[in-house]
Amino acid sequence: MRVRRRATALALLLTATALPAATAAASARAGQRPGHPLPLARLFDNKAISDNAQPDAADFDGAGHSLSAQDLTAAGWRPGSSLGIDGARLGWPRTAPGAPDNVVADGQAVALHGRGGALTFLVAGTGADGVPAAGTGTVHYRDGSRSAYELSAPDWRSGPLSTKAVGLPHINGADGHSEPAVARLYAVSVPLRAGREVASVALPRDPGPAADLHVFAVSVRSNSPTRTGSWSASTAGYRAVGPWTDRTLRLVVHAGAGGPRARIRLANTFAAAPVDIGAASVAVQDAGAAAHSAPVPLTFGRGRTGTRIPAGAEAVSDPVGFRAPADTNLLVSIHLPGTVTAAPVHQEAAQVSYLSAPGGGDRTGDVDGAAFPETMTIWPFLTGVDVDGGPGSVVALGDSITDGVKSTSGANRRWPDVLARRFRSQTALPRYGVLNHGISANRIVTDRYQGDGVSTDTGGVSAQHRLERDVLAQPAARTVIVFEGINDVRWGTSADEVIAGLRAIARRAHERGLRAVAATIAPCEGYKDCTPVVEDRRQSVNAFLRAADGAFDATLDFDAVVRDPQHPRRMLPAYDSGDHLHPGDAGLKALGEAVDLRALVPGRG
Repeated sequence: MRVRRRATALALLLTATALPAATAAASARAGQRPGHPLPLARLFDNKAISDNAQPDAADFDGAGHSLSAQDLTAAGWRPGSSLGIDGARLGWPRTAPGAPDNVVADGQAVALHGRGGALTFLVAGTGADGVPAAGTGTVHYRDGSRSAYELSAPDWRSGPLSTKAVGLPHINGADGHSEPAVARLYAVSVPLRAGREVASVALPRDPGPAADLHVFAVSVRSNSPTRTGSWSASTAGYRAVGPWTDRTLRLVVHAGAGGPRARIRLANTFAAAPVDIGAASVAVQDAGAAAHSAPVPLTFGRGRTGTRIPAGAEAVSDPVGFRAPADTNLLVSIHLPGTVTAAPVHQEAAQVSYLSAPGGGDRTGDVDGAAFPETMTIWPFLTGVDVDGGPGSVVALGDSITDGVKSTSGANRRWPDVLARRFRSQTALPRYGVLNHGISANRIVTDRYQGDGVSTDTGGVSAQHRLERDVLAQPAARTVIVFEGINDVRWGTSADEVIAGLRAIARRAHERGLRAVAATIAPCEGYKDCTPVVEDRRQSVNAFLRAADGAFDATLDFDAVVRDPQHPRRMLPAYDSGDHLHPGDAGLKALGEAVDLRALVPGRG
């Protein structure tokens, strides 16, 4: 494949010396007039997908290998389907197996319109050495300005599982055999200039002989400036459940910010198969599984009562006229009409939710709680509740201390809960929503959950690998607070690696226009593995954070808030939950109350 592309480029160079060879070659292959943007589908020049019965009809990587159309269908990635990934809507190619379904990036001009915070590309790299395919492209705006972007596509066979959009269990070969190997596709986002409308996008030039960069879809991702996140939780893993057949989940969540209209976000992250949502509703909680008044039905895709969420994708309900009161528990009910044996979950909910009886059908409209005899302390599928209006959100990116481990269940005493109440009780600053994206056992540098398959590990992929989904894609996110690192230094990661990870998070947040704030790591002497070596690593990371070298916009000294002045390597007994690692309710309250709200407001800190 690459030999053919080189020959085409050489021939065109002789007749189109006014243009770069790669651009001329790409234009000729696609029938594109130089500089004239075309819809992405009209630029498709590579066949990635084959039917299992005719595997030689496609050649994705130049060596005769391709994606299985049957595997894609089983994952819910059907031709022409709309995929919600990391806040973007991406159209999967509307092509039959064996037809062109992607473009090899080589400077092509893509017609694209919209205004938002980022461009999201659905991509994969192919190359003999498994290295990512990367290059620099250009965004052209309606006002005549432009900006460059860097796009990197991990290899479709060896890229990280933890950041993939979807994984497929087979690879088709030209010899007719199906190889059991995970094929990966990736959603990769790059920043746009704030407030400017996109007119077109020039794809990266040919990255060279090492790898090809394949683009299947691209869209402008809105940053939802007219909405505020009221509640959210991170997908921490993909674990076995039930099985649940024809049952209704009634999930209890605590609304932080209030608003006159609401919507929910459901995610099928890490899944291998689609999930069907039969119906959904939202209500104010009365007591237990009972609603204060009749639940308000939710719809999807402009009026449908249910939806199918493909593997790795998400669904957002239509906004509905439901006034979500601030600082109030809500009931989000989700009917699962089929059989669900595994689900993406947030494991440490610190909250009791409810499950209807087997075969109980759609109970999303029930006011009383009689149909919900079972309880659970996880949040499956549900990742967010957003409200209309408001100034936007602060995102707390953390581990078990942010997640609320050791706080009183059902009392909403996590430190982000405290912070949310403080924002609501004042009027001098924007009254931001506060979104809790803590995951117990999470790390900055390495993945706990590896990002693929059913697992009992619900420590999540690393903070760096989930940053796009859990922070950058959150509605109207303004500021991120990073409070992580204790698990890294406890489990062998060097201070230098943690610092490098923190720098990377801050840099990516700044690229998207977010304010980046870090918190020092709290003491843990007395916990079983908090050795002197761990303490040395902790102190090194904290010294970096206190140095204020410009990586972060502000530092919150959580270490100083909770440590014992007489024994600074330990937590103050009054704040200790008893295990010497996690603060209890009093310690979490102290953390939330110690935050200078001005440090979280862009332009104020």
